Amino acid sequence: MKIATFNINGIKARAGALARWLDDAQPDVAVLQEIKSTDETFPRDLIEDRGYNLETHGQKGFNGVAILSRLPLEDVTRGLPGDDADTQARWIEATVSGARGALRVCGLYLPNGNPVELTPDGTPAAGGKYAYKLAWMARLEARVKALMAAEEAAAVLGDYNIIPQAEDAAKPDAWRDDALFRPESRTAFRRIVNLGLTDAFRARTRGPGHYSFWDYQGRAWENNNGIRIDHILLTPQAADLLTASGIDAEVRAGEKPSDHVPVWAELDL
Repeated sequence: MKIATFNINGIKARAGALARWLDDAQPDVAVLQEIKSTDETFPRDLIEDRGYNLETHGQKGFNGVAILSRLPLEDVTRGLPGDDADTQARWIEATVSGARGALRVCGLYLPNGNPVELTPDGTPAAGGKYAYKLAWMARLEARVKALMAAEEAAAVLGDYNIIPQAEDAAKPDAWRDDALFRPESRTAFRRIVNLGLTDAFRARTRGPGHYSFWDYQGRAWENNNGIRIDHILLTPQAADLLTASGIDAEVRAGEKPSDHVPVWAELDL
């Protein structure tokens, strides 16, 4: 089973880019972020005409996540537990069943967190975007704990808006004060990973120079000035099934590309 994550940066603006990638890569399951579309206006034919089932959790103009799957999508839920007042469309999950077993697929679009607003003592300012990011990550940690307790194969994948280590940025010093790389963000990410998750890409590939995002500005793609912020994290039961992983970096060179590229993993399911 090939699973993937792709921040499409607008499903309507990047319909061509998404269609080309689906036709070329042939993922069995994919999660999308930043669809920037309501459920009602999502171009379903783009997905369904290619033989995929589709579930969306949309929002007009920004955010929005989706799961597409060649296999039936069961037990679909929307919204990250822990804050009923949070209306941002950033989380969707469902179960897919392969020939060898089932996988819980959790697609996320973690908050960016910029600008970083701090109090005079250096703590995140209440009500600010950075405080929202860290609070969202605390809720994510609680959900991962529940997934781990279930002792089932699960993948928590998407745009994490987190640069885990310096080697995950071409120019790490340029990101020191950014919400994607601040110590609080990386500490929260490590707490989640240290619950027992495996970074599918790093389980197979070591070293610098591997990125999933290049800004549209400053010729970032041409200069390979990228960062790795899209991740597939696997519970132990899923990690045991991992056979391959990668980043489809060449998608960034296509016509009207997203600023992100797909990240994928293959599981023996």
